[in-house]
Amino acid sequence: MRKLVCLFSFSITLLFGTGNLSAQEIALLHYGGGGDWYANPTSLPNLIKFCNQNIDTAIQEKPETVTPGSVDLFDYPFVHMTGHGNVYFSPEEAENLRKYLISGGFLHIDDNYGMDQYIRKEIVKIFPNKELKELPANHPIFNYFYKFPQGLPKIHEHDGLPPQAFGIYVEDRLVLVYTYETDLGDGWENPEVHNDPPEVRLKALQMGANLVKYVFEN
Repeated sequence: MRKLVCLFSFSITLLFGTGNLSAQEIALLHYGGGGDWYANPTSLPNLIKFCNQNIDTAIQEKPETVTPGSVDLFDYPFVHMTGHGNVYFSPEEAENLRKYLISGGFLHIDDNYGMDQYIRKEIVKIFPNKELKELPANHPIFNYFYKFPQGLPKIHEHDGLPPQAFGIYVEDRLVLVYTYETDLGDGWENPEVHNDPPEVRLKALQMGANLVKYVFEN
């Protein structure tokens, strides 16, 4: 019954543009291709806990796992994706992801270092007629709750490149955000995993919370 309700909500969204699902749930994308989709196992639980404690969300504490081609994808208004290596979407999976995003869903892709060369090609499969556009520092996601006047914060250093956030819009709704050269998910992990200073972890969690709140309220 729950899937039917969720799919009905997405149909109403598609017809009348009423926004994302009201359910506050987050899922992790289990994709194919050999990349470690399961990287950073403590990151999403920690982000959810931070959001529930600080920005008035009521997200299910244990994130679910969902595959790109599954109808279960439509149960979640916010889906997170990470990893270091190869990513592959079949034509059917790309089509399902496109329908999900057009119908009101949101995908956050966080390059955990090494995903970039693969994920860009797969994003083209989802939206062959759209391009990733860099989001400027004054975009609402950087100031929606916590303030980041310089834009996306840098969490981990790899190649000396600046952190960048790219987005894809469907009409006037931001449906996909790709964060690159920042490693937000590493900053969400338990403190002992990367030994990041508290202020660095806090920046990562606050930026993640901005994304979550923006998606749930727009």
